[in-house]
Amino acid sequence: MPSDFDEEKQKKQLDDLHKEEEEQLVQILAESKYNLPYVDMSRLGVDTEALRAIDEADAHKLNVGPFKLSGKNIFIGILSPSNDLISKLKEEMERKSLVPTFYMISHASLNKIWERYKEISMAEGSKSGGIEISAEILRNTAKDIGKIQDIEKYVAGAIEGNQVHKISHILEIILAGGIAIKASDIHIEAEQDRARLRLRLDGVLQDVMFFSHEIYHLLNSRIKLLSGMKLTSVVAQDGRFSIEEGAEEISIRSSMIPGAYGESIVMRILDPKSIQVNLEEIGIEPFLFSVIEEEIKKPNGLILITGPTGSGKTTTLYAFLRKIYSPEIKIITIEDPIEYHLPGITQTQVNEEKGYTFLEGLRSALRQDPDVVMVGEIRDAETAKIAIESALTGHMVFSTLHTNNAAGVIPRLIDLDVNPKIMVSALSLSMAQRLVRKLCVVCKKEKVPSEKEAKIMKTVTDSIKEEGKSLSNYHIDPNASFKLYDAVGCEKCNMTGYKGRIGIFEAIKTDEAIEKIIPQNPSEREIKRVAKTQGILSMRQDGMVKIINGITSFEEVQSVVDLTEE
Repeated sequence: MPSDFDEEKQKKQLDDLHKEEEEQLVQILAESKYNLPYVDMSRLGVDTEALRAIDEADAHKLNVGPFKLSGKNIFIGILSPSNDLISKLKEEMERKSLVPTFYMISHASLNKIWERYKEISMAEGSKSGGIEISAEILRNTAKDIGKIQDIEKYVAGAIEGNQVHKISHILEIILAGGIAIKASDIHIEAEQDRARLRLRLDGVLQDVMFFSHEIYHLLNSRIKLLSGMKLTSVVAQDGRFSIEEGAEEISIRSSMIPGAYGESIVMRILDPKSIQVNLEEIGIEPFLFSVIEEEIKKPNGLILITGPTGSGKTTTLYAFLRKIYSPEIKIITIEDPIEYHLPGITQTQVNEEKGYTFLEGLRSALRQDPDVVMVGEIRDAETAKIAIESALTGHMVFSTLHTNNAAGVIPRLIDLDVNPKIMVSALSLSMAQRLVRKLCVVCKKEKVPSEKEAKIMKTVTDSIKEEGKSLSNYHIDPNASFKLYDAVGCEKCNMTGYKGRIGIFEAIKTDEAIEKIIPQNPSEREIKRVAKTQGILSMRQDGMVKIINGITSFEEVQSVVDLTEE
């Protein structure tokens, strides 16, 4: 008796036969007609990283599929080759610094490649030059990360795991973790036998973990692709990409420089939330705060902030702008680069290649009839002169200058050929600042000052009294013995003993006494002597007040200000 006819089995056999015939036909056509190598994807794996070279929608539209990425070499399967298509793909890949090799493939092979697009990490969109981590994925990754050790644990787990999108997942953890613990930079450095991952927390680099050169090289290529850098270049390169976190966009600035064992990779996290600090929160003592508040609300003048790179000058300038912003005034900024976007303010970015310098930016901004102009930095005599002239012609100008302290502003402007007589009327306030880490409130520990520390503390507090400033104005009992606090380290502060940062400030108002000495080309020492009567703390005095109040440690202040200076 004949068995039942198995339709499904028959259909499968026919499908398999058709597939086999198609593979044979494609192989013949590849060699005889198109002069291309043939590949059967049923025998090969698909490299998910390769898929990012061609957007999924484009792959479907062009009937192509990238399946392998090896260094700068990208392997692409094509269903129906044509000179136009190959030329177009070649151009597109070269634009991404990739070298393409083309293969002819069947429908079955192409479908296999397309299927793998689904396996790209759910956390990422595949748009060119950008990585999109959805708010949900970022939160899910970050919710388990509270300290540096968590990042190490999850990265190590991802390295040992066998996910198809392993490198994407590792990078995702590093980025989400860096944002979660409020790191400002991510450093990945190649060493002789391994690679090191470090994060900058509150201005200080902290070791996270080590991993193999193999993982390092894959991360290096991944970051280069995302940042729009050349994969094979051995010169220093800069790039950027962004992470969409809900409505917010977190920009990542990436930089690579060649080293002895491979490139040093630095990714700077520009999180808009980190710059949204109000003027009241950055650590300015009450008297200076009242002086600043009065000066920034004036209709014209020049306020200059000085300090080394990374001392928080941009944060302070942005705090000024936020404090005075109202829909009734026009504010324009000229920055290099625009790090954070401020609503309601016109921000422009310097572009040296196109001739848009701080000088040109300032000239252009003045044609827009602004009330307030912020110039990222005064670097040359011409910019200094126009900034001064702007302050004299009814504009409020904020900018930065490279000097060590507030007293150095006037000599520096004179060095830049600014006429001292004009400077008198334009310069309202010279400020200097440094950043110090705040002691962790959970684990800080009181300690008795050493003989040397006690002596320095007495000298600085005596100088505060001698200049007519009362210690009680700064919550210090002048009759009590001074306390010191030490950093200990706990889980809340990543075992560093510190959490967050605060500014140390000093400022000099251009009052009548300062006005008198400016035309005499005064030295820093003379300016400091005359300014002592203004009632504003110097940086060493402000630092000492923050030490005695237990906000920061003696070591932190000593690292940025010379406390023994007379």
